[in-house]
Amino acid sequence: MTSSPDLQELDRMRPPAEARRIISSHLPRLATEHVPLMDAIGRILAEDIVAPENHPPFPASTMDGFAVVAEDVSPWRQILGTQNAGDTIDEEVTEGYTVRIMTGAALPTGANAVVPVEATTIMEDGHVVIHQEDVAVGENVRPVGSDVAMGDRVLPAGLQLGPAEIGLVASMGIDPVPVARRPRVSVLSTGDELVEPDQPLTPGHIRDSNRFSLVAALRREPVEITWVGKAPDDREALEAFLRERMATDDIIITSGGVSMGERDLIKAILFEADDVEIHFRRLYMKPGKPLNFATKGDTLIFGLPGNPVSSLVTFELFIRTAIREMMGATEVDRPILPVRLVAGTSPSDRIEYQRGIVSIDSEGKLIARSTGMQRSSRLASFLGANALLVIAPREIDFAPGEIVNALMLSAPYAENANP
Repeated sequence: MTSSPDLQELDRMRPPAEARRIISSHLPRLATEHVPLMDAIGRILAEDIVAPENHPPFPASTMDGFAVVAEDVSPWRQILGTQNAGDTIDEEVTEGYTVRIMTGAALPTGANAVVPVEATTIMEDGHVVIHQEDVAVGENVRPVGSDVAMGDRVLPAGLQLGPAEIGLVASMGIDPVPVARRPRVSVLSTGDELVEPDQPLTPGHIRDSNRFSLVAALRREPVEITWVGKAPDDREALEAFLRERMATDDIIITSGGVSMGERDLIKAILFEADDVEIHFRRLYMKPGKPLNFATKGDTLIFGLPGNPVSSLVTFELFIRTAIREMMGATEVDRPILPVRLVAGTSPSDRIEYQRGIVSIDSEGKLIARSTGMQRSSRLASFLGANALLVIAPREIDFAPGEIVNALMLSAPYAENANP
């Protein structure tokens, strides 16, 4: 049975960096699985990929031309035949002879260089005239293992597999691929006031947006979404439902129900469960102060605030990073860059993550402006944002031209191209 948590300690507002450390200390490492190459796109590599063979496995021509003996000074060569890519010719090139060769084809026996076709004239009698006077050994030839040598570490564990990585693994003849198991994640919204987007609004109700924006954010990550929906707003039914999710999921994300009200059931259920350990309930940040983090065994439970901006910001700062760390990704965090404020801003009493637009000015420097009104209920403040501007708490306003850090959600906009 889990000991009763210290309420005062639980409700202490944790700085984001401290919250990250707490979460990181409770993350399980997900197991390795082997999946077909085409299913590995976007997955996190679980083991180093070591080249089992040389690439290319033979000396290959880098252009269309004629395979020759470089030391042969005669301009006239008799053509023995043609070597196409994927084929071999049963001829040996010696002085006075040559083989026509195509890009990517293996050099025929005896040849040690390739003369490009534009440096030759093909005669009707089966000869070719070489106009290039000096031909170096190895010219226009890709040596064995010049791209990748057998035994080289081609890709390190922790790398996310994109198009180039998938192609490289395919060229090594490796299929299936060792990757980290995707975490199983469920997303549930809570609240009697929520209705589905396609349902009419009645007095006192709002349409649910958090569930949809969170799922959209999750689908950018290598996860398995196991359940999405609106949770029951009855204490007994909600607790039973959470128990079902805890038994199967690696991560449970709830939206709403974690503030201080009597109907904030998520907070009450987690606090009173004997086998659930609550690690913190409040953060020293804006938006996203009422974030709950708990664990049951290896299952992580994130109780996100109900305001849509708070929900997305806390997902970005804490859940996305946890997902990637669980899979052993080498790139866990977004890049953080110093940027110059275009306009001044008033700081909060907490660390504030303002939705911002970072662009490159005419001098090649990074400048930033906010997306306008920063209320945590205003989801439109995320539109066009490519960064979260980190505004530290202090007594005086930030003036135009001051430098702040920007957590980059995507690349900076080019000058005059930002929204």
